[in-house]
Amino acid sequence: MKNSIKLFLTILLISLTSCENAKVEKNIKMYSSTWDEIINKGNLDLINDTHFTEDITLVMSPENIVGIEGFKDYYSNFVTGFSDVEFTLADVFGQGDKIVKHWNFKGTHSGEFFGIPATGKSVNVEGVTLVKMKDGKIAQEQDFMDNMVFLQQLGILSNPENVGIINGLYNAFGAGEIPNVLAALDANVIWNEAEGNAYADGNPYIGPEAVLNGVFARVGADHEYFNLANIELHDMSNNQVLATLRYQGKLKKNGVIFDVQAAHLWTLKDGKVVAFQQYVDTKKLADISKK
Repeated sequence: MKNSIKLFLTILLISLTSCENAKVEKNIKMYSSTWDEIINKGNLDLINDTHFTEDITLVMSPENIVGIEGFKDYYSNFVTGFSDVEFTLADVFGQGDKIVKHWNFKGTHSGEFFGIPATGKSVNVEGVTLVKMKDGKIAQEQDFMDNMVFLQQLGILSNPENVGIINGLYNAFGAGEIPNVLAALDANVIWNEAEGNAYADGNPYIGPEAVLNGVFARVGADHEYFNLANIELHDMSNNQVLATLRYQGKLKKNGVIFDVQAAHLWTLKDGKVVAFQQYVDTKKLADISKK
């Protein structure tokens, strides 16, 4: 008798587990295909009461988004704000009415995104979403992603490493390590000296070699010494760093010693300098050269 009961309970447990697994698999399949259609194919009409509960809730701060229309409005920003979209699920698993998805989103910011005008920048971000299902429909979602990285890729926030990169560049220049300075420049860097500066005759200098020959070599040839002093770095938006500093040097041709205020605006991308703009008192430099 006891063996019969054990056998019955075992069969019942297997049956219940099988049913539960089938339910989870069905939920995952429905969930995955729905979001593939919505994001990759831009089919926002699938955000309806067939696939989502009427009170579908997106958990977020400071206030949750509740209801199909609000939910659709929110995700329309991703569909209309980005082109060349690739939304992939790296992993999806579930238990009961809960699903966890690990996803990757790639795209080009080519349209308005939550009021942000198109930047033309590409994004590649990963995140995790916790999902609750109800009666085979999506009832609740909560996304977790590194918003700081996302905004940095859009160019709205700067990479926090930018200041350190520029600081290292100035240190290398001060130590006479010009190859290390050039290594910090992008292969197609656009370098502009201040208008009116003698070295602006080659503007814009394109590429590290042009900067070396058109600016650095000439500075070295024209001066007994040339130093950068009182350097202060200021982190800016759009992956830019502003440096305020002074040029201190001695001209070879007339022996004049000078101390001139200057500023440099650096633009970076992926850890490399892609643009440089110099600002300096060019009249003072010209007057010094004439003495």
